[in-house]
Amino acid sequence: MPEIAEVETVRKTLKKRILHKKIVDIKIFYMPIVLNKEEELKENLLGKEFIDIQRIGKWLLFETDTHYLLSHLRMEGKYFLKKRNEPIEKHEHVEILFEDGLSMRYHDTRKFGRMKLVKKEELFEFEGIRKQGIEPLSNKLTKEYLFSKISKKSLPIKTILLDQTIISGLGNIYADEVLFDAKILPTKKGKDMTLEECEKIKNSSKKIIEAAIEMGGTTIRSYTSSLGVTGRFQQNLMVHKRENEKCKRCDQPIKRIKVGGRSTYYCENCQK
Repeated sequence: MPEIAEVETVRKTLKKRILHKKIVDIKIFYMPIVLNKEEELKENLLGKEFIDIQRIGKWLLFETDTHYLLSHLRMEGKYFLKKRNEPIEKHEHVEILFEDGLSMRYHDTRKFGRMKLVKKEELFEFEGIRKQGIEPLSNKLTKEYLFSKISKKSLPIKTILLDQTIISGLGNIYADEVLFDAKILPTKKGKDMTLEECEKIKNSSKKIIEAAIEMGGTTIRSYTSSLGVTGRFQQNLMVHKRENEKCKRCDQPIKRIKVGGRSTYYCENCQK
């Protein structure tokens, strides 16, 4: 699943390849992916160009002079850049064609991804953007902010970290890695967290995400950037997907449990 580091890698890669190219056609092969009518997309994008690609949480924002085309990759969404005359593959659901013959295709095996065209002035009226929490790299993510959001919650801290309205962009992989780095048990309830532990989570979130972005994200199972970039952070994973392997800190076996329905990896010796 693409998480914040993977989405950032896709953003940077696409930004180098598709900006300032005139859009000459848009084809939608599976309509539920797009939350607008095809006519609306064409009316507002044809003849335009993307002048920037931004990111809020796990949302990509393809910017024109008047609109944002929002894109969420969900579980398995990917972008391919191909030549215009190459055949459409089975799971390619949206194609944006540029004047120079480049074709940007949205590929999604499970069809969970979503796109939405919004006017610039209406960006934060869209619920998916409006409800985003603070990002791990933002200076606004403080121990006081985190403590205020979790101190009354009975949910496990692992589940809380996956709540995009609190910290935006952390997914299952990085939540496991953050909690290991902070030496906090994933099942500990939010209401039992101390201000000091919130500081550790804040620091670990920044550390882990900075390193993951630097290495192009984590290529694991079904996710690759599909843009010629392979995430190297999987080489640095301390606990995620390492069940029964030795902990790199203490040599005890890594455990796997379910927390909030999600597979969760931790070291019971290091995380107490």
